[in-house]
Amino acid sequence: MLKYLIDENVNPLYTQQLRRSQLDIVVMAVGDLTAPERGTLDPEILFWCEANGYILVTNNRKSMPVHLTDHLNAGYHIPGIFILNPKLGVGENLEQLLLIAEASFDDEYQDQIEFLPLF
Repeated sequence: MLKYLIDENVNPLYTQQLRRSQLDIVVMAVGDLTAPERGTLDPEILFWCEANGYILVTNNRKSMPVHLTDHLNAGYHIPGIFILNPKLGVGENLEQLLLIAEASFDDEYQDQIEFLPLF
């Protein structure tokens, strides 16, 4: 089962719409009760995603690739990171995330950062 952690700077509409989907996915957002607190630094979010098996969904195009490289170089892993496309509307980005959830297999995005759209 695919699990998404929505970064705190991503429009909350993503979390709401993904949770409403009929797909077998788990969606949490930074700031949710058992998720990282709002204001948690990106490297700590990567550790949380690794420990809990969540793919990070973010719009952080600048520093997240650097944080991922540092994370991997330190010998850690991550289920994956999806970076939303600012040129796509919310609906188009959501469609991509839903297609990925339907068509992906376990560990397909392990230690990778993917920029939407994938398809």
